[in-house]
This record gives sequence, C-alpha cells and structure tokens, in this order.
Amino acid sequence: MSRYDELTGLVEGLGSDFNKFYGKGNKAAGTRVRKGMQSLKVWAQEVRKEVQSKKNAD
Repeated sequence: MSRYDELTGLVEGLGSDFNKFYGKGNKAAGTRVRKGMQSLKVWAQEVRKEVQSKKNAD
C-alpha cells in the first residue's frame, strides 16, 4: 500500500465520525475523531521523517 493510499484510508475512515459529531452532536464520535486525528498526526510525523531521510540520502 502506498503512503497516499494510507493517508486517504485514514481520512476516509474518519468521515462518518466527523458527520456524527459535527452534524448530530454525538460526543462519543467526537472522542473517535480526536483519536483518529492523533493517529493521523503520528502517521504524518513518520512520513515526514521518512521523506527527510530519503532526501538526505541522495
């Protein structure tokens, strides 16, 4: 799986919880959104490190 596919999967997986939280006020969905966003943040940091190491290797 490419990094882009991973990114789109993470973002699309949050869609229903965003709708439930912002559209319907479901507080449990808000917790899932926060957890998903934290996972996205960790993933993004890993990708940044990977890109930097590949950039420096060349």
